[in-house]
Amino acid sequence: MTARKEQHPAAQPDDVVIRAVRSSDLDALEALEKKTFETDRLSRRSFRRWINGEHRAFLVATINAKLVGYILIILHRGTSLARLYSIAVDSDIRGRGLGRRLLVAGEKAARDAGRIDMRLEVREDNTGAIRLYESMGYHRFGEYEDYYEDHEDAFRYQKRILQFDPSH
Repeated sequence: MTARKEQHPAAQPDDVVIRAVRSSDLDALEALEKKTFETDRLSRRSFRRWINGEHRAFLVATINAKLVGYILIILHRGTSLARLYSIAVDSDIRGRGLGRRLLVAGEKAARDAGRIDMRLEVREDNTGAIRLYESMGYHRFGEYEDYYEDHEDAFRYQKRILQFDPSH
C-alpha cells in the first residue's frame, strides 16, 4: 500500500520563508508588482537598482519557493530614520498575516542597521494597510495631498522601532 501525500491548497503561515532579496527574484517581483498595484508601480529597472543597491533592507516572502510578498525599506544615510518604501502581498494569500510578518522582519532589519524610527506613506483609501500599521503602533502625523499618480492623498505614519533601555 502506498501512502498518499496530503495536499494543502492553502499554505500555512509556517510555510513562509522570509529572506533577503536575490537577483533571481527580479521576474517574480515584477509580476507581483503588476498584480498588486494599478498605479505607482516600481519598474523592472527600479527593482534591479534596489536589488543591487545599498542603504536599504529588501526582504521577500516565499511559500514553497514561490515569491508571494516583499518589503523594501530605505535606510537613509546620516540619519536614524528608516522609510518603508513599498510592501506587497500576493492577493491570493492576503488576510493571513503575511503583511504583518514582513513588517516585523523589516523593522528588525532597520533596527539592526541602527535606525530608531520608521516612516511610511499610505493611500488614504487603503483601509487594510492603515489598520495593520495602526495595530502595530504606527501613529499618523501628517498628510500629503495629491501624492500618488492617480492624485490620491497619502497619510504619513511613524513608529519608534528601537527602544532605549535606560538601565544600560
